[in-house]
Amino acid sequence: MNAKLLGETVLTLFVIMDPPGMVPIFLAMTGRSPARERNRAAWQAVALAGGVIAFFAVAGQGVLHYLGIGLPALQGAGGLLLLLVALELLTGKADDPSSQQATSNIALVPLGTPLLAGPGAIVATMLFVRRSHSTGDVVAIALGMALVLLLVWLALRFSGLIVRLLRPSGIEVLTRIAGLLVAAIAVQLVADAVAAFVRGYVG
Repeated sequence: MNAKLLGETVLTLFVIMDPPGMVPIFLAMTGRSPARERNRAAWQAVALAGGVIAFFAVAGQGVLHYLGIGLPALQGAGGLLLLLVALELLTGKADDPSSQQATSNIALVPLGTPLLAGPGAIVATMLFVRRSHSTGDVVAIALGMALVLLLVWLALRFSGLIVRLLRPSGIEVLTRIAGLLVAAIAVQLVADAVAAFVRGYVG
């Protein structure tokens, strides 16, 4: 097994997925849910993220080529989706029971994708797979993905400890902060996509 590739995969995906940074966003969306639903949302989000990343690692290049979709388009779409989520968090609509999604849906979108399995994680994994030349390389990439997803799950699974400390008023403040962070991530994704389009057009 390629230990160097394993280390690069773990480090890269850890920085992109940012397990500690996911905790406030996760709590903002699930903090008022019972612990059981919050735990279920954690593993559903991680499971979906793993499935999406694995799919794109194996067949992503072919699917995007077949549909005529470039990576910047995928990045821009993810940014726009996140921007809608950020606006709901910032305006308090995410707290409205009449418009709130089920916890399982929140676990899938936007937590599973595009927050965890976003354009950055997808592209990084596709590039690692492109560099693999043996079964050992593939095993190293798969193991690296699994380790990072495990760390993400642990961070989300034990975020309930923070809920007990913050209480409802603290979670409300955290929701607004998380909304600002998600909005910043969304704007950065869209800006990077526009820059990539411009480079492609100029080039």
